[in-house]
Amino acid sequence: MRLVDSVDSWTGATAVAGRSDWTVLRPLLAESVAQTLEMVLVTLLIGGFLGLVLGVVLYGTRPGSLFENPIVYRILDVLVNVIRPIPFIIFLAAMQPLTIKVVGTSIGTAAAIFPMSVMCTVVTSRLVEQNLVPVDTGVIEAARSMGASTLTIIRTVLIPEALGPLILAYAFLFIGVLDMSAMAGYIGGGGLGNFAIAYGYQKFDQTVTWSAVVIMIVLVQAVQAIANAFAKHVLRRQR
Repeated sequence: MRLVDSVDSWTGATAVAGRSDWTVLRPLLAESVAQTLEMVLVTLLIGGFLGLVLGVVLYGTRPGSLFENPIVYRILDVLVNVIRPIPFIIFLAAMQPLTIKVVGTSIGTAAAIFPMSVMCTVVTSRLVEQNLVPVDTGVIEAARSMGASTLTIIRTVLIPEALGPLILAYAFLFIGVLDMSAMAGYIGGGGLGNFAIAYGYQKFDQTVTWSAVVIMIVLVQAVQAIANAFAKHVLRRQR
């Protein structure tokens, strides 16, 4: 009897969900898209820049590199290796005390952006380092022999030489940050993840859930297409 009641209850909930009022949901979806874009773009701006700097430092302090420093490299390498494998949902919980101190709250979009930026910085740094390592050392040595400073070599030789792969790496990073923004819904960060869970999954409405999924897929495809075009253009110019 209980099984029948449970099935009837689920069927009833699904039937109610099937009549979702999109006049109410549409503005909520638009707000969720805006929140997702805010979280992703701000995180990429902060974490992408700081990660670029940290990645250059990781590359530069490697043995035999521009300004090698084994001690600094080992410390940064261990730090990145400790933080990067942590599942983001656990990282959110672990960062909560620090988030409260920095942001003043652990709930909302701003509270989600802080841990997202930290994780983005760490992930970006490793992506940047890995894409700088293959750069031809002969080009760097040629610039150094001409009297170019370390900063000049980084700005005019190192990064331009790796620009194509870096563009593709940042496109990959966009996908990762978009995933993080979806998980941020668990702490009330808003966005498409929260919309899909609160108005789709919890109310048995697959239309709502898939609406959020389709929008995220479109965002990823658009960014990847743009990144591919830019990377192709850069690589063609370098040949």
